[in-house]
Amino acid sequence: MATGQLFSRTTQALFYNYKQLPIQRTLDFDFLCGRETPSVAGIINPGSEGFQKFFFGQEEIAIPLHAAIEAACAAHPTADVFINFASFRSAAASSMAALKQPTIKVVAIIAEGVPESDTKHLIAYAHANNKVVIGPATVGGIQAEAFKIGDTAGTIDNIIHSKLYRPGSVGFVSKSGGMSNEMYNIVAHVTDGIYEGIAIGGDVFPGSTLFDHILRFNNIPQIKMMVVLGELGGRDEYSLVEVLKQGKVNKPVVAWVSGTCTRLFKSEVQFGDAGAKSGGEMEFAQAKNQALMDAGAIVPTSFEALKSAIKETFEKLVEEGKVSPIKEVTPPQIPEDLSSAIKSGKVRAPTNIISTISDDRDTAGVPISSIIEQGLGVGDVISLFWFKRSLPRYCTKFIEICIMLCADHGPCVSGAHNTIVTARAGKDLVSSLASGLLTIGPRFGGAIDDAARYFKDTCDRNLTPYEFVEGMKKKGIRVHGIGHRIKSRDNRDKRVELLQKFARSNFPSVKYIEYAVTVENYTLSKANNLVLNVDGAIGSLFLDLLAGSGIFSKQEIDEIVLIGYLNGLFVLARSIWFDRAHL
Repeated sequence: MATGQLFSRTTQALFYNYKQLPIQRTLDFDFLCGRETPSVAGIINPGSEGFQKFFFGQEEIAIPLHAAIEAACAAHPTADVFINFASFRSAAASSMAALKQPTIKVVAIIAEGVPESDTKHLIAYAHANNKVVIGPATVGGIQAEAFKIGDTAGTIDNIIHSKLYRPGSVGFVSKSGGMSNEMYNIVAHVTDGIYEGIAIGGDVFPGSTLFDHILRFNNIPQIKMMVVLGELGGRDEYSLVEVLKQGKVNKPVVAWVSGTCTRLFKSEVQFGDAGAKSGGEMEFAQAKNQALMDAGAIVPTSFEALKSAIKETFEKLVEEGKVSPIKEVTPPQIPEDLSSAIKSGKVRAPTNIISTISDDRDTAGVPISSIIEQGLGVGDVISLFWFKRSLPRYCTKFIEICIMLCADHGPCVSGAHNTIVTARAGKDLVSSLASGLLTIGPRFGGAIDDAARYFKDTCDRNLTPYEFVEGMKKKGIRVHGIGHRIKSRDNRDKRVELLQKFARSNFPSVKYIEYAVTVENYTLSKANNLVLNVDGAIGSLFLDLLAGSGIFSKQEIDEIVLIGYLNGLFVLARSIWFDRAHL
């Protein structure tokens, strides 16, 4: 169990199971407290990946969505809190998976009814690995002006009334989440407010106990006094009694155990929480309150008197000079989500699309004006738009060469023919261009991606040209990037030669083009026109560009090849000719 502060203004968390409202409330609290960055690093929603849109004040942000706990922790190594909104059926398994991640230090389990045997395993693992479990059956916890877990402290109105947007001097711990929200308000009215509050959860076996957190509070200098709200049932409060008797707590503790009314009932009473029922004389609220009082805690005569007890204790600390006055601040206004108030600036309206490519100001983080001022070319612009980064000049020059070489292929190919026919039919430029582009595919210009995929796969698997070509033949698949209607062994494609010459002079590595050439040597033994064509050259050389630059990860390279980046070059280049055909 941690011995000091759990959270700070830089704490970041992962939410397990997508819950829109708790996440938005967390972000609203972040904004209210003036945090520079949101505390929600990512969301884990099994089976889903992508982004979810939320608001951070008036700014709309995209929070990453991950399919697995391991992937989320790897992507967000600074996130050390795991907030688990899984159902009681799966909460234990997902919580244990989170605890096993080295980056996770605190796990909050919201679900109630988690099997007790599973909870015991979680507790044992957490203790053995110096980690903290809050819950099950908890609303979580909060550190004023720093971080809060999900629905802790309720609505923004309650948070403001409880002054949780700035730190106070009181540490609070309770079993009940609902009563925690009420107590934050009470504490704020009679003291300078809460510094940290924790609801340990109402199940029989909480992941962390009342005395665990009291010992932590005792080690936090900003906390000057503690308030404990227990309840009948269980014996957790007696661990706190022992700590007090042993003198391990040197700050005032105001405590109350709810449930004194059970003496009025003839039979045993079960309250809301699973652990809120007496199982013997020592588990009655009266017995616990007396034990706490005997151990040195400040225990009022009733819950109604708890407010006064807290006030008197705090005022005594002020008189003794142990509490310094706190400067009051005015929290920022949280915009309302009402469409009728958009023009007044009081609401936030979600956009239909989030673009991670560019906005009105810049392209991949580079101001548009800077692109012009630096004299960057079309290849540089493509690298920023398509790859979201600035590539070395030899890379952007290669992109420009590809565009120039692919721009013209004469009027007789299918795309050019369709463009001309559409233009002659009196259609507009966009229609003519679309007609030509729609013919692009594996048989016309769309072979660059397929050539790259097959060359990469076979080269990476160290297949010989014979194994590659004959394997494709058995599958009935054409070898993309090989073959030409006009060019041959004796009439080489000048474009292919120019591309190879540039790459061999400028690329750090030409592994894939070398492999493509060995494939060409084998296919030429079969037929004189089975030469490496421009699609095959661009495809294999782009693999060398991606792999040799050292800028792209293996996963990024696979994605680029998979989703059609390379055919995009052909489409871009051929659009130049199609436009001219129409004009």
